[in-house]
Amino acid sequence: MPGCGAHGEYRAPRSRTSLREYWWFCLEHVRAYNAAWDFYKGMSPAQIEAEMRADTHWQRPTWPLGHLGARLDEAIRRDPLHVLNAGFRRAERERRAAAETPADLREPLATLGLGWPLTLADLKSRYKELAKLHHPDANNGDRAAEERLKTINLAYATLRGRLAQAAPLAATG
Repeated sequence: MPGCGAHGEYRAPRSRTSLREYWWFCLEHVRAYNAAWDFYKGMSPAQIEAEMRADTHWQRPTWPLGHLGARLDEAIRRDPLHVLNAGFRRAERERRAAAETPADLREPLATLGLGWPLTLADLKSRYKELAKLHHPDANNGDRAAEERLKTINLAYATLRGRLAQAAPLAATG
């Protein structure tokens, strides 16, 4: 800055078009320069909007999947680390698990927010969590919470009984 005797240790961009060229200022003057500097100065609202949209994807071109001659299934076939189809595999596992779930346990599992297969430890942990959350004493005697706790207790009893029946089979098998 003219008339400033301090050493210029701090850099600031010269302009919006030359962000890699710098002015060097002392701390006091770089703060004043940065406070007054406006990246969008001189741009129309449409140019500002275009710049902001380009910033949402780091100034790189984008296009919808399946365009530019590439199909998604081709990309999955060329995916040696199985990054692209991991979600598909997880959904497939969940679909199979849902199909293998015994019909009489689907409603109790849904009530507790659990999936099949299930361990007794997971069941107990989830039951304790829901019991604390929906206990009437924790909800100022709310009747709806009490009814919800009754439903949770029935679901827990059903699942606990079913897992207890399966435990001796697993121990002997």
